[in-house]
Amino acid sequence: MSGKNEIDEISGVETTGHSWDGIKELNNPLPRWWLWTFYATIVWSIGYVIAYPAIPMATTATKGLLGWSSRADLTAQMSAADAVRAEKVALLESSDVNAIIASDELREIAEKGGAAAFKVNCVQCHGSGAQGGAGYPNLSDDDWIWGGTADDIHATLTNGIRHPGNDDTRISDMPAFGKDGILEPAQISDVAWFVRKISNQEADAEAAARGEQLYADNCASCHGEKGEGLRELGAPRLADAIWLYGGEHAQIVAQITAPKQGVMPAWGQRLGDTTVKQLTVYVHGLGGGE
Repeated sequence: MSGKNEIDEISGVETTGHSWDGIKELNNPLPRWWLWTFYATIVWSIGYVIAYPAIPMATTATKGLLGWSSRADLTAQMSAADAVRAEKVALLESSDVNAIIASDELREIAEKGGAAAFKVNCVQCHGSGAQGGAGYPNLSDDDWIWGGTADDIHATLTNGIRHPGNDDTRISDMPAFGKDGILEPAQISDVAWFVRKISNQEADAEAAARGEQLYADNCASCHGEKGEGLRELGAPRLADAIWLYGGEHAQIVAQITAPKQGVMPAWGQRLGDTTVKQLTVYVHGLGGGE
């Protein structure tokens, strides 16, 4: 370095006197506006450290002159939300499902809570859109084994279906006509063809004619003379195209021979009545509720 820095020949800018491997540094100072902005941020940061919690210590941090913290603010907001929620929950607890549905405010709250509870507890069997699947009922149509009113749905959700340990659970036992030797395989086949006939599906006319009397003697007491079903017994409707275990001839034969009997938990024991009410309102509002 010399006492007087030289001027770069190309740029005409004074050098700083620093040189690395023959490369000289030009003395281009930062813009004054940038410097003042930088100084302002330093002043602002000092003020922030003084006013707000900032400097970490062994077990805590400096509190700051304002005494504010984001955690305390969040706690206050959560407490306020909990107070509002508790008020709404109390209204749900004290109202029956029909009163909740009749109230726009309570119905909206219940539907949101029920949708969340459905995603956690019900989608595994009934699907994310409640469309069901083989052995799991579709909850968005008009075909209800045990009834689709709000009270019916609430009772089913509360007590479950064939749920052990609940005396009020829904129970329907279909005889194993083939497994227990009540009907011969040929007779079961004829009944299955008759069931396809009353459900307006393609059927063997002669076999269906033979199966009509067998159906009247063995099936009509639960499923109805025309396959309309009987909700008091949990007997499904057979005279439509909605099938829980399939409507093909072989599938109907299999169900008559050794029927599958689904089990649904008694959600009242697991979730409590308030959550069950919300689930009821949500399911009832899916489109198939009566």
